[in-house]
Amino acid sequence: MRLIVSFLAGIIFTMVVLACAGFVAVETGAVPANADGQPFPLEEWAAETALNAAIERDTKGLTNPIQPSDDNLIVGVHLYAENCAICHGASDAKTSNLAQGFYIAAPQLAKDGVEDDPEAHSFWKVKHGIRFTAMPSFTTTLKDEDIWRIAMFLKQMDKLPPAVDAEWKKVPSAASKPPM
Repeated sequence: MRLIVSFLAGIIFTMVVLACAGFVAVETGAVPANADGQPFPLEEWAAETALNAAIERDTKGLTNPIQPSDDNLIVGVHLYAENCAICHGASDAKTSNLAQGFYIAAPQLAKDGVEDDPEAHSFWKVKHGIRFTAMPSFTTTLKDEDIWRIAMFLKQMDKLPPAVDAEWKKVPSAASKPPM
């Protein structure tokens, strides 16, 4: 019995020491808060693991109710241009000045793409955003049907029908806008 109590006391002591060390690290500024710093490996692991678990849990059985058509894809292109291109780029995959300053780099989707992601995953990311990144939630600004259209466009971005691809190519690059 004494061995078990000693063992549990050791675990509790270790947890208290780690918590105190973490508190001191945060309070003294040892944990960087600057957007141009590199994340700790533990920070990257925790954020990525939590995001992937939430997406897997919340997208089970979630399917796109919008039928793929040129019209729906073109609406998706226009919604992307209005809401996403400033951070995720246009068809030229050039990074805007705004996106260059993000702590966690926003993927340039014409280059980095998410075509291999399930539509439900893209829907979830656009709808809910991603905590501790610059990715906002569009829950209050876009209807679910419009978010599905964006997700559909993203899924097919690398194999768009000609009419839709022509619209995509018309989206102006935020990187080429002249400074004011």
